[in-house]
Amino acid sequence: MNELFGQRNHTPLYVEVRDTVLGRISTGAWKPGEMLPSESAIGQELGVSQGTVRKALDDLAAQNVVVRRQGKGTFVAEHTAERALFHFFHIETNANTRALPTNSQVYSCRRRKADKTEIDALKLDRDARIVEIKRVREMAGEPAISETVIVPAALFADIDKRTLNDVPNELYQLYEQKYGITVHRAVERVRAVGASDIDAKLLGKKPGTPLLEIERIAETVDGRPVELRVSRCLTEGRHYVSTIV
Repeated sequence: MNELFGQRNHTPLYVEVRDTVLGRISTGAWKPGEMLPSESAIGQELGVSQGTVRKALDDLAAQNVVVRRQGKGTFVAEHTAERALFHFFHIETNANTRALPTNSQVYSCRRRKADKTEIDALKLDRDARIVEIKRVREMAGEPAISETVIVPAALFADIDKRTLNDVPNELYQLYEQKYGITVHRAVERVRAVGASDIDAKLLGKKPGTPLLEIERIAETVDGRPVELRVSRCLTEGRHYVSTIV
């Protein structure tokens, strides 16, 4: 048996295999959309049975880290615009249909020094710089979300050099394809707020209009925070959906 395996006390063997595969994905050895070696090849390399590899990959598939394709193999999950929307966007209409943003308008994209909140949320050094993107997102052709997106400048070197019309609606696909950063999971905090003067102007409402604020910290597959996002959403005719399994 490979000396790297079977050495952790009380750790199931498939968990060690899973963590090894996860490590290779997180370091970019296996990239989004790339097909993994066969279960037998991975098992032979690591000195474990094919069944152990299968259990490890099944676990990763349940976490949406890899995708099983019948008759083709196992692939590292990748972002498409559709996947980013359906996996990370949880607003529905009151008729219980998915309310998807159809367009976004970026009105500010700048680089600046991170403040304490951003340093804590993204685990940055004290003097780190961030890129701040401010935009309005539409639903059904009407302004519906006032949004601020914060990312570490060190990871997204030239994102602030893009023109305001060159920032796509679905940022996670851009992160992955342009910067090699794949968002795997997100932690959200939700609260009710009143529209600020800026929110009110952008959304065409009065100051103090009730909004749903969703603060999200997005993380890579190895748990590294890479984005802080604050979305302030009009709630008329819409609600937030969370599925607990």
